Amino acid sequence: MTLQIEAIKKVTVTEQVMEKIADLITSGQLKPGEQLPNERDLARMFGVTRGRIREASRALSVIGLITIKAGEGSFVKEREVSIPPETIIWMFHNERNNFYEIFMARQLIESEVYALGARKAGKEQIARLEQYLDQLQQMRDVEKYVDILDQFDILMAQCSQVQIYVKLMQTIIYLRRESSIKLLSIPGSWDHSIRTRTQLVQAMKEGDGNKIDKAIKLHYKTLKKFYETIFPSA
Repeated sequence: MTLQIEAIKKVTVTEQVMEKIADLITSGQLKPGEQLPNERDLARMFGVTRGRIREASRALSVIGLITIKAGEGSFVKEREVSIPPETIIWMFHNERNNFYEIFMARQLIESEVYALGARKAGKEQIARLEQYLDQLQQMRDVEKYVDILDQFDILMAQCSQVQIYVKLMQTIIYLRRESSIKLLSIPGSWDHSIRTRTQLVQAMKEGDGNKIDKAIKLHYKTLKKFYETIFPSA
């Protein structure tokens, strides 16, 4: 029997410090806007040099978890700040190429976001969604087309009035980027992405919950077939 074993990844001291600080933030021990202990205290807490703390802080700043203010120190980013793509890439670097898992996450998260957002959207938000649909009809550039889809879906998350849904949608958007571009090479995929979203918006305008649910279900039923065409393991 041949065992499928991945090589052990070497983790540097700086990466370990990053993970420990990130855990303090994501667990809520360090709150949004709260100042981190100074370099000397962190170095003593983690048993490393101040240089390692400085390297980890800079890296955490780059991926958007903390803000470094000259002369003041390091602070946890406020929650309302959009998640930088670098943060998501760092957090999900092992999953970004697992397209089956990405589809499953999309179906689980996006469908819930759509369902709630569709029921809570106001007239102005629905009008903006229709503007995005008009732009999709005119667009021929693949990457710009995906950008508009992303804006549509972020607005749907904002319509839900649940901040965690906005964060989850941001994460999914960055994770799905590569597969979304590949999916648009399939004949009919462009029409599908517009048609199902148009049906969703129309159901939103009518305030018809059953039609909203049907539009969402149809969207992912067809999307799954597209994924299976490009990524057979899905």
